[in-house]
Amino acid sequence: MKQLIDLWPVLLFFVTYQWSTIYTATAVLMVAVSLHSAVIWWQHRHLTPMQWMTLLLVVLFGGATLLLQDPRFIQWKPTLLNGLMAVAFAASHFIGEKPLIRRLLDSQISLPQPLWNRLSLAWIGFFLFSGLLNLFVAYNFDEATWVSFKLFGLLGLTLLFVILQSLWLARHLPDESKETQ
Repeated sequence: MKQLIDLWPVLLFFVTYQWSTIYTATAVLMVAVSLHSAVIWWQHRHLTPMQWMTLLLVVLFGGATLLLQDPRFIQWKPTLLNGLMAVAFAASHFIGEKPLIRRLLDSQISLPQPLWNRLSLAWIGFFLFSGLLNLFVAYNFDEATWVSFKLFGLLGLTLLFVILQSLWLARHLPDESKETQ
């Protein structure tokens, strides 16, 4: 449910774009992400690294889009965010004792280290693929197609990846029915 609530700024960007320009939609996105971050800060007194990165990239690239009247800046934001996530996941293999995906999910599932490594590599690949696909759509299709892709395409890809990941993980989790007998 939390992830759906986190999508409201992107949804506002999409809806605003349907009735206005990329520049108005970008301004709305900047305000929405800032407001969303402020509410989270007020409730929890901290933002996650992902929330900080999103806020920073939206403000920087949204600001550049508005200042320079060039939509390419906001179109690059998803690619840079995905790239930063790929770098963070990759760097976690060399910093600390566990890959980042294990740090995030270790309390929920138990896997042997080689499977954690494969799962981490899958996420790194997914982030890189998503970022490159975003640029492909941004540079090979019209602006309206990119705006739709930003909301529906990237979200759909992420949901598909999580479902496929869940199916893959289910094959590797211990069978609890056999353990209780």
